[in-house]
Amino acid sequence: MKMLFYVVAAAMIAATLVLLLWPLMRHGRSQGRSRGVFALALGIAFVLPLAAAGLYLAVGTPRALDGVARQAPAMDVGQALAELRAHLKESPNDAQGWLLLAQTTSAMGRSAEARDAYDQLLRLAPDNPTAMVGWAEADSMARADHRIDGRSRELLERAVQQEPDNQRALWLLGISDFQQDRYADAAATWRRLQPLLEPGSSVAKAVAQQIAAADARAGNPPPATSAAATQGAQLTVKVSLAPALKDKLQPGDTLFVYARAEQGPPMPLAVARLDAARLPATVELTDAMAMAPTMKLSSVPRVFVGARISHSGQAIGQAGDLEGDAGVVPVDRREPVAVLIDKVHP
Repeated sequence: MKMLFYVVAAAMIAATLVLLLWPLMRHGRSQGRSRGVFALALGIAFVLPLAAAGLYLAVGTPRALDGVARQAPAMDVGQALAELRAHLKESPNDAQGWLLLAQTTSAMGRSAEARDAYDQLLRLAPDNPTAMVGWAEADSMARADHRIDGRSRELLERAVQQEPDNQRALWLLGISDFQQDRYADAAATWRRLQPLLEPGSSVAKAVAQQIAAADARAGNPPPATSAAATQGAQLTVKVSLAPALKDKLQPGDTLFVYARAEQGPPMPLAVARLDAARLPATVELTDAMAMAPTMKLSSVPRVFVGARISHSGQAIGQAGDLEGDAGVVPVDRREPVAVLIDKVHP
């Protein structure tokens, strides 16, 4: 049946071509052109469709490819990175190669490797703002506490000196200020960033939320209507300390209440810090407490909610700290989340 179909189809195509070519051929004869030309045209009209059908029958099926050399599969990311590393081993002064390795490994979440690659780029180009900001960001992501201080902050300040409109540098500098409880400085830094952003964009809205949060902590809360408009997602958390652990509470202890994504990086989506002496306490976790525009409460459906009493004042857990959690809860939960601090960090 297939053979019959191909033959009939080829014949129909040939007939159509003849109907189209015949008037042209007659006109050409009246102009005194050679008969051989028209014979050739008719031959093509008949032979070409039939040849196409035959060619399809010969090679137009998957079986016809058996024995035809197949193209090698495309190189995957791992192979490409391996070749790039080998190239950089032979050519360690290739700045573009180090930048490509740094940006690729950063996008893959390999923060420590990205930081090392940016380090090599800074060796070659110590005044490169892209390398400065990249190193600081990669270092923050590689650290367990995600803090931006020391060399990271120095590099960011140098980057902003060279490029006052460097958006990533200004954003990270504001985070550094916020982490060091310099809330007024954080708000001021982010206000420098605001005019550089597209008005009404998601990034502009996130920066406005961060400024509102910094202002509130600095003792300069925005008007209630403005705060409500920028608050976004919100979780009410009620924290209490188990009676058996009350004798372990020390003067100057810090209480951290946080929410992090159910699945994903350990960086909190929202965190509140207050004096542990205020226990029991009720805390509001909101989008305004996010550390990054794309990492906030409203960006995920469910979060892990916990609390920690730190004797050292550091956010990352240390031996002897007191902890508790409420497990995973929906972000849109309306009733308060109860967290009982009833464990000692090993």
